[in-house]
Amino acid sequence: MTSLESISVIILTFNEEQHIARCIESVRPFAHEIFIVDSHSTDRTVEIAQSLGAQVFSNPWVNHATQFNWALDNLPVSGDWVMRLDADEYVTEELAQEIMSRLPDMAPSVSGVYVARRIYFMGKWIKYGGIYPIRMLRIWRRGIGRCEQRWMDEHIYLLDTGTKVFIHGDIVDDNQNSITWWTTKHNGYATREMIELLNIRMGVAKRDGIDSSDTKQQESRKRWVKENIYSRLPLGLRALAYFLYRYIVRGGFLDGYRGMIFHVLQGFWYRFLVDVKVYEFESRMRAEGLDAKTLLRKEYGVEVE
Repeated sequence: MTSLESISVIILTFNEEQHIARCIESVRPFAHEIFIVDSHSTDRTVEIAQSLGAQVFSNPWVNHATQFNWALDNLPVSGDWVMRLDADEYVTEELAQEIMSRLPDMAPSVSGVYVARRIYFMGKWIKYGGIYPIRMLRIWRRGIGRCEQRWMDEHIYLLDTGTKVFIHGDIVDDNQNSITWWTTKHNGYATREMIELLNIRMGVAKRDGIDSSDTKQQESRKRWVKENIYSRLPLGLRALAYFLYRYIVRGGFLDGYRGMIFHVLQGFWYRFLVDVKVYEFESRMRAEGLDAKTLLRKEYGVEVE
């Protein structure tokens, strides 16, 4: 690839020795340079990444958006295109071929590229329940992409109004850790999602990014539903309604036994846990006589407006 066709890949890591080699190897056929931004891992993540030719940088973790934007602002990225990839993801051969064949021929007006994400859970490809394909903006021209400043469900958005296109091939999300690890991680996600839902209702924390009124893009439509319908439903009931919609209406039951585990845990348990945390937070506000901004700053260190 010439410099006019080069692509830089950015991967955030923390204790990802189980996944990082697979991730890096999947992008080596097309990556001009691979950057790792590590949050002080205590395992062999950094050693493995360096052995595979990646450039490793360290930065303390705040949240995903802050870390990724730090990477965009501080890494010596030289590629004409930038790609975001999580450490427990990898690029399929089909997508790698699409990137190598189509990126050089992209019109100058194209500023961003969408790809589909495929989720595996306990070794099972989750195909139903509205889970596949999830189309995400993961490749963009250098200098025009930012990560939304949100506590959860953050996406890349572009600072210019150029054309966005979709290419074939998937990014595969296939985390190999145990179910105990998965539930612990989602407990942390639930706290971040609680902050995000409180922010939708109260506008207490700084955020930016995708315009939810732009219904041409999948993530904008989902954001609009979350902000205008889901967030206004009663606590607890909305988690059950979402699960039934996903599992029955969208055919999640077709994913079999392991799919049932995934849809129950990710589609109901996780979202019910979020609502419990919202309920607990609002109860503390009343009991302690604090407003949302004060309690968010005190309990979670949230930067409030």
